[in-house]
Amino acid sequence: MANLSRWLPETETHPTPFQLAMMVLSFLSVIVVLVLTFAKVDEETRRLLLIIDFSICMIFLSYFFFNLFRAENKLQYFKHNWIDLVASIPAIEPLRLARLFQILRVIRLIRMTHSLIIPMVKQRRQATLASLLVAMVTILTFSSVLMLIVEAGVPNANIHTAENAIWWALVTISTVGYGDFYPVSTAGHVIGAIVIICGVSFFGVISGYMASIFIAPDETEKLELQSEEIKCELKMAIDRMEQNQNVLLAEINSLREEIREGKEDPSS
Repeated sequence: MANLSRWLPETETHPTPFQLAMMVLSFLSVIVVLVLTFAKVDEETRRLLLIIDFSICMIFLSYFFFNLFRAENKLQYFKHNWIDLVASIPAIEPLRLARLFQILRVIRLIRMTHSLIIPMVKQRRQATLASLLVAMVTILTFSSVLMLIVEAGVPNANIHTAENAIWWALVTISTVGYGDFYPVSTAGHVIGAIVIICGVSFFGVISGYMASIFIAPDETEKLELQSEEIKCELKMAIDRMEQNQNVLLAEINSLREEIREGKEDPSS
């Protein structure tokens, strides 16, 4: 494990929500790769899994180049995260298993972390976006694959290709429901119902997130105003304390002068 750790990128003290999201997507991607490699699936299901894997790879590549662009030392970042780039190449199937290194990296990072709740709470917006990304990819993946499998060979079925399954999943999770593609089997109806429920919850979270974006500036302004008021009150209190201190010092000096004059006057 000591030899393996030197191939893994350096980690921060706490994992970010997007790092955890990439770990979950890495798990999902590895499952897809294992199914493509070892499972016997029909041609359309294989095409669908390849499309899903390609989409996940695009997410990985976007995340890698985004962080590379933001990195102050780009050469150092590339040196410590090159395995992420290799694991994100969709065209070379053997390299896809390199995503196991992504999982190992984040597992090591989590082991180094005393608490995951604190960083997640501190980065609520990032955690929300990361959760939405993972939820969307996971729902689309499982719903489209399962629908293509259960509808295969069913009489009057109209979901036959990978594109049909993905389009149905997108339309259903968005609760639009065009009706051009729909399940006809009982298992398909159950899957569709679950996807609809997930879609309603999914867009409910998005609505709450968008509302928080517009509300947050107002709350920030209120906090700034409260902070300014507290600063003014503290300044006024300090000024009063200084005035009182000056008065006390003047009275002490006056008493000292009276005592000194009393000592110098022998008649007193």
